[in-house]
Amino acid sequence: MGLLTALEGGHGDRGDAVVVDGRAMSWEELLGAAGAVAERVAGAPALAVLARPTAETVAAVVGGLLAGVPVVPLPPDSGPKERSHILRDSGAELLAVPVGERAEDAEAVPVDLGARSSGATFAEPAPERPAFVLYTSGTTGAPKGAVIPRSAVAAGLDGLADAWRWTADDTLVHGLPLFHVHGLVLGVLGALRTGSRLVHTGRPTPGAYAGARGSLYFGVPTVWSRLTADGTAARALSGARLLVSGSAPLPVPVFERLAELTGHEPIERYGMTESLITVSTRADGERRPGSVGLPLDGVRTRLVGEDGAEVPADGESVGELQVAGPTLFAGYLNRPDADAESWTADGWFRTGDVAVIGADGFHRIVGRASVDLIKSGGYRIGAGEVEAALRDHPEVADAAVVGVPDDDLGQAVVAYVIPDGTVTGEGLTAFVAERLSVHKRPRRVVLVDELPRNAMGKVLKKQLLDRG
Repeated sequence: MGLLTALEGGHGDRGDAVVVDGRAMSWEELLGAAGAVAERVAGAPALAVLARPTAETVAAVVGGLLAGVPVVPLPPDSGPKERSHILRDSGAELLAVPVGERAEDAEAVPVDLGARSSGATFAEPAPERPAFVLYTSGTTGAPKGAVIPRSAVAAGLDGLADAWRWTADDTLVHGLPLFHVHGLVLGVLGALRTGSRLVHTGRPTPGAYAGARGSLYFGVPTVWSRLTADGTAARALSGARLLVSGSAPLPVPVFERLAELTGHEPIERYGMTESLITVSTRADGERRPGSVGLPLDGVRTRLVGEDGAEVPADGESVGELQVAGPTLFAGYLNRPDADAESWTADGWFRTGDVAVIGADGFHRIVGRASVDLIKSGGYRIGAGEVEAALRDHPEVADAAVVGVPDDDLGQAVVAYVIPDGTVTGEGLTAFVAERLSVHKRPRRVVLVDELPRNAMGKVLKKQLLDRG
């Protein structure tokens, strides 16, 4: 069985099997356009793809995978410096763009949705062959290329298909970017592996989601927050089977409002570029607000403290989350130094995220160790716990918590809050102190109109730390 089983003819076909921003294709049409790309790029060291939310992007990605050429998605808003670095570092001399469009810094591979291959066939590449080189930014330095094997993609998608009961009977709907794991690997290849129909809305607007009439929806918290603000659109999703949220923590009030309006408690899951999705709530299991659920089949997790000792799964103790299993990447391209920092001596990947695991195995992500594990007055405080408490306030629209350097405490807990009413900083500090240990209360609350976020809705806490 190949990686993209829907294209092998085992699930039938329909004229709108894949719809991207209104452009519909059958699997046969997609395979024809992708096959023409595959013939053009076969044997290349890598294929860069200008990853706009278009049908051409889908055809180009599939073409690279058919040819066994590692696909390198380029963010469409990347600047010249970032784009040049990704092309140079990945070795991609070919750049797939829509027919008639020029490519910069690389040889253009025109993607024509009306093109058809000459009939050449390609053997299924070995499972260990790279499917993607996905570039991920750290806190310093240029983006690193995470090499994702085909076997990891297959294992991750099969694990999610099992956890979510995802089948060819589903219609998947989302409007997420196609240069991340969430939108591309889950949101495109997931459909092409399970055989489900795919509707990419172009933009993830409430109206577009409501009009798509899907059974399975993907979104980031910003998408779900905007949907719950539009009651009519949200109620239109009541006929869906499953709503899935990821890429950032889903605020509990949004979880509850989504359940109220749609009748569905959303699924939450956890993953990252290097590991794909490793932990998720199950379709047939409990959906607990603030929790990302249980490890997928074959995935192992553990918590490790700063002293290197394993942290108990008691629902209270915080530690760095480490993972092992078949969904992990093969390493960073050309970066043995980064590999050495990211893997333990006994073969576990250091996620850099801090988490709590309950006795029942449910995982709760506290945040990034670099910015979300706050050491204040001798205590270790998870920013996510304080954020959740703040969001429980009826006059808080959203909140982000950071640890700011402090001469007395080492780090002081500082909260940036988007108010939805007349709440004050002093009132919020008291509100948190009533719900959590007193040492976890914010020492300072800054009321703001918005929080800085990336394309996937994650708060850019480095920018908040720079504000002090």
